[in-house]
Amino acid sequence: MPRIKKLFQLKYFSSLFEIMRKTSRKLPYLRLKFSHGIPAPTQFKFLKNSSFTDEVSNQTLVFHLEGALLKAYSLFPYFMLVAFEAGGLFRALILLLLYPLVWLLGHELGLKVMVFVSFVGIKKEKFRAGTAILPKFFLEDVGVVGFDMVMKYKTKVAVTSMPRIMVECFLGDYLGIHVVIGKELKEFHGYFLGLMEENMDPATMCINNIGLGCFRNSHYQKIFSRCKEIYLVTEAEKKKWPVLPRKKSLKPLIFHDGRLAFRPTPLNTLSMFIWLPFGFLLHITRIMVFISLPFKVSGPLLAFSGLINTVSNSNVESPGEGKKRGMLYVCNHRTLLDPVYITFAMMKSVSAVTYSVSRFSEVISPIKTVRLTRDRKTDEETMKKMLSKGDLVVCPEGTTCREPYLLRFSPLFAEITDDIVPVAIKLQVSLFYGSTASGQKCLDSAFHLTNPNPTCLIMILNKLPGWQTHNAGGKSKFEVANYVQGQIATALGFECTNLTRKDKYAILAGNDGIL
Repeated sequence: MPRIKKLFQLKYFSSLFEIMRKTSRKLPYLRLKFSHGIPAPTQFKFLKNSSFTDEVSNQTLVFHLEGALLKAYSLFPYFMLVAFEAGGLFRALILLLLYPLVWLLGHELGLKVMVFVSFVGIKKEKFRAGTAILPKFFLEDVGVVGFDMVMKYKTKVAVTSMPRIMVECFLGDYLGIHVVIGKELKEFHGYFLGLMEENMDPATMCINNIGLGCFRNSHYQKIFSRCKEIYLVTEAEKKKWPVLPRKKSLKPLIFHDGRLAFRPTPLNTLSMFIWLPFGFLLHITRIMVFISLPFKVSGPLLAFSGLINTVSNSNVESPGEGKKRGMLYVCNHRTLLDPVYITFAMMKSVSAVTYSVSRFSEVISPIKTVRLTRDRKTDEETMKKMLSKGDLVVCPEGTTCREPYLLRFSPLFAEITDDIVPVAIKLQVSLFYGSTASGQKCLDSAFHLTNPNPTCLIMILNKLPGWQTHNAGGKSKFEVANYVQGQIATALGFECTNLTRKDKYAILAGNDGIL
């Protein structure tokens, strides 16, 4: 008893209990626990009632990623992304069925179950979800208040409950945080075992740190025990935080991969699996309508099925009299079906030139498609031959881009003809993306047409004036390509970039994108 009384007389405990007493009504779920033998922090502070900006320049911030930066408490969506994108549909279904068990087991045991189901048997060298897929969903979950607090410190250390391989790319590329404390995944002959290393070594951290975490998270006591002060935020406060605007991140998110277009919470994932049988039948029906019926009949039927195609049409002049060549429609690239959407918008058949399209997509295509070889002279001759037979659609970006950016336009089209019509395309989907950098391209159209109501806006812009063309106007092919890119970007409200398809595939798939 005397020893216990002595402990309660310590300044740390008395101040801590005083804070807990004053805030216990507002924070009924507050639990602060420290293991036996671990030194306690000097001071706890409630973020709402304290200044977080004083004297931050010479101190190191140690923050818990899930507790201090991300708004959502559940980690299930991130592991579902890994399970679905890296492991497939069956693995994702297993993880969904095990969710009640994960919830019942609590944080630590539930986390181990999710790690095992999501990672076991995945080949390490082919795992790209951490670099190509997860950063988008992390950015959509970052609270702007937490971000501002973290970014005030010059030296920052992130602590995470998730495996390091899931978060280190996001933290390094988009938040500039390169010191990440998290558990490594065990592997055997290049394959993940679905198990995490038990120990994390915080020995490199100094004692005079500032900690930032959440009341609900009582993990990593050894890490935060080295902090001089710990600031805590409540779940209720985090829910009020606005989501971080994309422009505030250190690097714009231009490229991301994966099929899922929604955040796979347990309820959303369950809805997806319920929809899949109906979506598959809808996909088959839409393909049959595409192939077998004329455009004037198939258009209304496809609209009735939920395939929405909105058209904004300018007065496009036909090529001059005596010319037998067709019109060249130059569009940005959002999905494999861009030329088909343009065909329905104009209610007349056009041809299309494509790169790296699968044989299956060519077979089911309702319009004529011809492959390009990426050899300049050969492709130029191919496009001129097709233009002599009718109208042609070309996507000079060379690959799709999901975000509001335009990749650099290849200038080849500017040398072929002066009869150029820019076409701006904006696409919106709710369940699946109909494009991929590292997945099976033969399934692109299937995933796109499985969406309940994919919406496409087609804006057919004015034909290029003669003075702005290469042959008649004397402009260089690069000037023409940049002009067309700018016209489309202005119409869509997008931003032009100098990035190319090689940049995209190097980031998302680790190759040059040539199949």
